[in-house]
Amino acid sequence: MTSYRDLIVWQKSMSLVTLIYQLVLVLPENEKFGLKPQIKRSAISIPSNIAEGYGRNYKKDYARFLQIVRGSLFENQTQLEIAVNLNFIKSDDLKEIKELSIEVEKMLNSLIKKLEE
Repeated sequence: MTSYRDLIVWQKSMSLVTLIYQLVLVLPENEKFGLKPQIKRSAISIPSNIAEGYGRNYKKDYARFLQIVRGSLFENQTQLEIAVNLNFIKSDDLKEIKELSIEVEKMLNSLIKKLEE
């Protein structure tokens, strides 16, 4: 592996960001300083921290960055659920995002475990 771009978890998290950015376009205008930027920020953090951790070239640092990624992923999942609870988006609109998010979560868990061994 020559780059973080070769990591499937990074590739899938990039797809997740794209889907989330498309989804938040439907959020109400009055959320432009509230939930909307929070959702986008936590989504961007996922592939960004995967890349940054990979660049550290030290397993413990990398594992720590991946734990931060997992936290950002959980934060994003929660924010999207809040948007559903507030009726800003429909639960059905999250189907693909939820599936991809769970897939990224499983990949992160596996990679963290491997690095910590």
